[in-house]
Amino acid sequence: QVQLVESGGGLVQAGDSLRLSCAASRGISRPYSMAWFRQAPGQEREFVAAISPSGGSTDYADSVKGRFTISRVNAKIMYLQMNSLKPEDTAVYYCALDSLRSWGTCPKSRICYNYWGQGTQVTVSS
Repeated sequence: QVQLVESGGGLVQAGDSLRLSCAASRGISRPYSMAWFRQAPGQEREFVAAISPSGGSTDYADSVKGRFTISRVNAKIMYLQMNSLKPEDTAVYYCALDSLRSWGTCPKSRICYNYWGQGTQVTVSS
């Protein structure tokens, strides 16, 4: 059973930066596609960024392109560098992993990810 743990959230001001981390604590035998999603109060969980098993391919939501960067160190550790944060980035950020499909099948869809972390809160004040 894969367990994902996010960290790095917090309260920052608009224009600041944060780096989120996701660590897979166990159950990882090889790299899989991974992603970040976020959910603001009263809204559905939305795609933020995804990364291929090799780390060589990435995909981003239009709202974060040019400001956020997804990366991975190995099969178990992934990051989300968030720069130029805006109040509308305020949400709980979730790490997700797809152990069933090849990269590119549906990286932006939450239904394609079968493992999820508990989330970390990011609050951006204006």
